[in-house]
Amino acid sequence: MKRFALTLAALLAASAVNAQIYQWKDENGKMVISDKPPVGNVRQQKRIEAEAPAPGNVEQKPLADREMEFRKRQQETREKNEKQQKEAAVTAENRENCERARRARQGLESGERIATRDANGERVFLDDAQREQEIGRMRQAEQNFCK
Repeated sequence: MKRFALTLAALLAASAVNAQIYQWKDENGKMVISDKPPVGNVRQQKRIEAEAPAPGNVEQKPLADREMEFRKRQQETREKNEKQQKEAAVTAENRENCERARRARQGLESGERIATRDANGERVFLDDAQREQEIGRMRQAEQNFCK
C-alpha cells in the first residue's frame, strides 16, 4: 500500500513539473493566467513553460540548523513573555503599594488619633513628632511607588 501511494505521489509530482501555464487577454481586456488553454475570443495568447527549480539551485539549510533556529526563536519568545509578565507583576505591585502609601498618608494628615502596638503589645498613640515622621515616610514611599 505504501509503495502504491509513493508511486502515485511521484506520478503527480512529475505531471506537475510538465505543467503548462497560459496567459491571455480576454474580450474585456483583462489579463488572465491559467493552467488551462483559453476558450472563446482571445486577443493575445502566450504560452508560458513552467520550470521546476533544479534541486541543486535551492539553498536549504540542513534540518538540524532549522531545528536549532526554531528552538532558539521559541526560547527567545518564552524569555520575552516571562519578562513581560515580571514587568506587569512589578507594575501592579507598585500601583498597590502607591495606593497603600497614599491612604496611610491621608490618614496621618487627617488629624485623627493614630495608635500602634509597642513591643509589649500595648497600645501607644503617636505624638505630633512621630506623626510628622510617619507622614514624611509615607510621602517618600509615594514618590518611590507612584512614578
